[in-house]
Amino acid sequence: MDKRQLSAFIAVFEERNITRAAEQLSLTQPALSATVKALEEELGTQLFVRKPRGVDVTEDARALYPHACRMLQDMATLTARFRKRQDRTPLTIGIEQDIASPCLASLLQRIRHEMPDTEVTLDPGCTGDIRLGCESLRCEDELFMPLVDERYVLAFPSDHDFSKVEELTTDQLISQPWITYPAHDSHQRFLPFYGTSAGAPNANAGSFTLALDLVEAGFGLAIAPQSLVDSRCNLSWRTLPGYPLLRRIGICYAVQAVENPAVSRLMDSLHERAATA
Repeated sequence: MDKRQLSAFIAVFEERNITRAAEQLSLTQPALSATVKALEEELGTQLFVRKPRGVDVTEDARALYPHACRMLQDMATLTARFRKRQDRTPLTIGIEQDIASPCLASLLQRIRHEMPDTEVTLDPGCTGDIRLGCESLRCEDELFMPLVDERYVLAFPSDHDFSKVEELTTDQLISQPWITYPAHDSHQRFLPFYGTSAGAPNANAGSFTLALDLVEAGFGLAIAPQSLVDSRCNLSWRTLPGYPLLRRIGICYAVQAVENPAVSRLMDSLHERAATA
């Protein structure tokens, strides 16, 4: 019993006429009759009784009809499911450490709205067809598509005295207990704010996320991206004195990555947005 036989049976059952059923299925009348006869032989029962005008259905045909309809629907559902999967273009995005959820959410929303046929996979770290991360961590052979510039701010517990200060000065920061990032690529940029505490920090961290954990635990203050501080209910921030320190977040990708249709479409979309901004 196959789809062709079930379709022939349903058409004859509903039309009660071999000729009209054949026209509906774009078959010749002999071909349709042969298909129905093959089904009857497989089931070992008669389904239709020919009359001068049309056909009558047997009790076995009445019993088979709902099952045949359901079987055809199940076949169509399975076919659509697997075809949909095959039609989707895969795109794996590596998410670097210390990228806040709002930045990732903005990128994913764009992909979902403009590239709905894309099958997205998110992996942590330096992996994937493209990476969402900082420009400062871009590899030498990679291209970079900027998405947002984010400022660094001073992070402190919400009950700290700095919560009452509108504008910080460098003198106010010099004697503070600091959490620093000796191995981080931004460490040198932060040294001027540490003052005399640069050589003896209260704690060290390997990432901004871990540093904010230390801030929440009361180990000291830290310089971190504003988006990461905003995600912590127990922390507040103030703008750093002097010229704003920024980090640029965007997409890092190798030249050959654009051979992936999803990467190519995404890059075209982002370039178009940048051109009209």
